[in-house]
Amino acid sequence: MDLPVDEWKSYILQKWSLLPKSIQVTISTAETLHDLFLHSSPLLQLSGGYLVGKDPDASLFYREKGNQKFQAKDYMGAAVLYSKGVSHSGPSSTDISLCYANRSAALFHLGQYETCLKDIVRAQTHGYPERLQPKLLLRKAECLVTLGRPQEASQTIIDLESSFAAKPTLSASQFQILQRTLCRVKVKVQEKENLPEIFPEALTKTFEGVDLREENEQIPGASSSVSLHIDPLKGCYLVATKDILPGELLVKEDAFVSVLNPGEVPLRPRGLESKWDIQVTNGDLHCHRCLRHTLAPVPCDGCSYAKYCSQECMQQAWDRYHSVECSLGALLLTLGLFCHVALRSTLLARFEDVGKVTKKLCGEMSNQGICLPESKNPVQTLKYDLGGEGDKKDKAVETPIPGCDINGKYERNYNAIFHLLPHTENHSPEHKFLCALSVSALCRQLEAAGVQAFTTDLKPTKLKAAEPPVLCAELSVWGVAMLRHMLQLQCNAQAITTIQQTGSKESLITDTRRVRLATALFPVVSLLNHSCSPNTSVSFIGTIATIRASQLIRSGQEILHCYGPHESRMGVAERRQKLRSQYFFDCDCPPCEREKQRPSAGPGRGAFRCHRCRALLQGDDVLSCSGPDCMESVSRDLLVSRLQDLQRQVGAAQKHLRNGRLEVAIQLLLGCQSDVESFLSAEHSVVGEIEDALAQAYAALGDWEKSATHLQKSLQVVEVHHGPSSVEMGHELFKLAQVFFNGCAVPKALKTIQKAEKVLLVHYGPWNDEIRELQKMKSCLLDLLPIPVGPKE
Repeated sequence: MDLPVDEWKSYILQKWSLLPKSIQVTISTAETLHDLFLHSSPLLQLSGGYLVGKDPDASLFYREKGNQKFQAKDYMGAAVLYSKGVSHSGPSSTDISLCYANRSAALFHLGQYETCLKDIVRAQTHGYPERLQPKLLLRKAECLVTLGRPQEASQTIIDLESSFAAKPTLSASQFQILQRTLCRVKVKVQEKENLPEIFPEALTKTFEGVDLREENEQIPGASSSVSLHIDPLKGCYLVATKDILPGELLVKEDAFVSVLNPGEVPLRPRGLESKWDIQVTNGDLHCHRCLRHTLAPVPCDGCSYAKYCSQECMQQAWDRYHSVECSLGALLLTLGLFCHVALRSTLLARFEDVGKVTKKLCGEMSNQGICLPESKNPVQTLKYDLGGEGDKKDKAVETPIPGCDINGKYERNYNAIFHLLPHTENHSPEHKFLCALSVSALCRQLEAAGVQAFTTDLKPTKLKAAEPPVLCAELSVWGVAMLRHMLQLQCNAQAITTIQQTGSKESLITDTRRVRLATALFPVVSLLNHSCSPNTSVSFIGTIATIRASQLIRSGQEILHCYGPHESRMGVAERRQKLRSQYFFDCDCPPCEREKQRPSAGPGRGAFRCHRCRALLQGDDVLSCSGPDCMESVSRDLLVSRLQDLQRQVGAAQKHLRNGRLEVAIQLLLGCQSDVESFLSAEHSVVGEIEDALAQAYAALGDWEKSATHLQKSLQVVEVHHGPSSVEMGHELFKLAQVFFNGCAVPKALKTIQKAEKVLLVHYGPWNDEIRELQKMKSCLLDLLPIPVGPKE
């Protein structure tokens, strides 16, 4: 979803192929982004698109689907579908009140009582039918009792009984059922009447206490242990100013801009049956502003797409950018995340010195030294409005590092974002044409809608549909800015990721995977250069990125981050090709240099083995045994085919495992295990997958000893591939700790918990969910340990 959807890309590429050669040359050789934008062809609308408007029929559809899930006791699924119904309902309508009320019932069964109470209030605010109020008040009383707030529960019961007396709206049978439930709640209230009131913990962890020991005076958001440098070839980068220990927090930075990754949202054909779908995506489960996970999102009043964790988040988003984006939702989903991030970046720029920003953008349109081709001189003369009189105005100040202010302080603002390199000369003409037309499409829709997107009057507004004032005359200037940002993103975008639990919800052993949640721009994080074996680890809480040292970093060493291609996951040729195609540089980090010097010696961990003597097989199309007394040889294609077949069998076994067919899964996996031994090395990643799956299967059967045996074999593979201190090793140790804990192997569990904590603390710090779970397990196990008894006298 970074780039536009396939239909739009196909349309643009077809348009490019039909352009006269002279126009292609003009666009390809444009000297400024303004020229590139100016020469781009006008927009032609797509025939189809996404549905992001309010639709009462959709609200009814999702509410009925949610009711079906609720009756089947799938309360999580019901809550998500009720949320979809809420998003498609208009404000202050019966539809939205019913969806909120139904969702409160699902949340009650999920034990999310505080959120349930909020939904009850929302249902009442939006005009929940009076005849249905009693059961809503009863649910509210039950929530309050469970939360240990008996006084509020008592008042709710009084209100409910007064309502019965004043306006009896229920039938006799309904009244009797409600009375019985009411009596039960009254008993609960009396039981808790004398207990102190308990306030629930916040549903999400705060980031308090996770701060830099000492913030850098020149780089806000960075530790004082690093300094900023610049090189004509490497650009800006960070260097350690002292020895840095593993786990030390080096950067803690909130994104300048972030856009939630909507997931795979299919285009909606016009057929009635496929008009709405019940697919659950990131957009249904996370706040579109702060990225907090939520089962009870609050939707935008103007569209069905944007959803937030609270009214406060919704208002902040509306004031800063969504008042403009609301009417563009369908087009933004078509044009992709990069275009959306580009638009939002320019909208956020309005909250800074608009005059300075506009001047900078005008310079982008006229100053070839800043745009095409990229200046090779790292020292550029930029103009700043110093706010003085006479010769102080527009005084030229030389700044050695782009993105710094006149005092040399690196800024976490639009100035830093603007100076990230777009690498315009490296992008293909087709890609530049695609980006230019995508931005052109956005500008034309802004113009057609009459949205006052770029203005200096940025006072907070009430949440309402945007009025159509006269369009700002500077739209073309901001269009050039959006084009610059769209080109920047290929090299500078940072994926915000989260750890997501996979497999069965009932599983006692956690299996996780890292998923992409959003695309963002972080001015300070963007300063880090790449290494295929980095010395840092990046993690996220919401829109905040934290970078910690993953190993000892000596004073004077560069702080390095991995852009994706890692030595533990792919060979040097594949890594260098990926980095060259996306980031436009040839990697010469130590792992790449080492592997270039011995290209013939491929990694044994992914190698094929001789089925006779188990020695490594070597060669290209035909592999020969490296054993001194073995003459065996075999076709590489044959072995690759065997490996692919094996991977399909492992995949089938994992599917059986997810569906609870444990014995079938175990038999398949044991067969795969036997097959592996005949042609793969013991460190091959597929070996690790098989052992991990067997560990899960035996854990599900309660055979903790066998589960631990297979998980320890999986650990050996993970260690070979990723190293003993890697984050992958930490996650695997966490699973082993769970197995020992559930199997009551107390000494082994405590030892494994200690190892897992040590590794995970380096990468995540103390606020990580797995670390907190490990601490709970350790506390429980220590309570079980027998008190040592001294020798008898």
